[in-house]
Amino acid sequence: MITLRTTQGDISIELDFDKAPNTAANYLQYARDGFYNGTIFHRVIPGFMVQGGGMDAEMNEKESRESIENEADNGLTNEIGTLAMARTSDPHSASSQFFINVSNNGFLNHSGKNSQGWGYAVFGKVVEGMDVVNAITEMETGSAGHHQDVPVETIEVTETVIGDAYSDK
Repeated sequence: MITLRTTQGDISIELDFDKAPNTAANYLQYARDGFYNGTIFHRVIPGFMVQGGGMDAEMNEKESRESIENEADNGLTNEIGTLAMARTSDPHSASSQFFINVSNNGFLNHSGKNSQGWGYAVFGKVVEGMDVVNAITEMETGSAGHHQDVPVETIEVTETVIGDAYSDK
């Protein structure tokens, strides 16, 4: 289990190394490196998702590692409480940013290896702290520069705690 300690409370997640081995390993490495500490949930859309893992409190994007191959064809679906990789229109552009689904977002699932069907790779799920995630979706949002749906109150990851289960991964 990995616990994101945030200014709104703890969110504990479990990664799926069986179905999304590269994506889970990528996320775990960012967590081990302390990359997520000091990042914020910078995009919050009620009834859809909360996104984080790439911006600091001043909305500066942190420098991330190379993008990873999209594993959205792994059979996991974008359901409430699952974590998926955020990306650009390039299906293989995910790096550090992720989102937590707060609805069943089937339209984000893999449907084919083409530009319209790649989908967003699910690689884990929230096992504790969905109440924190849901509380985040109720916070007021606005714009910051060219970014929309930014929480007015900063929601920062202050610490990333990696459980013993991931010590051998």
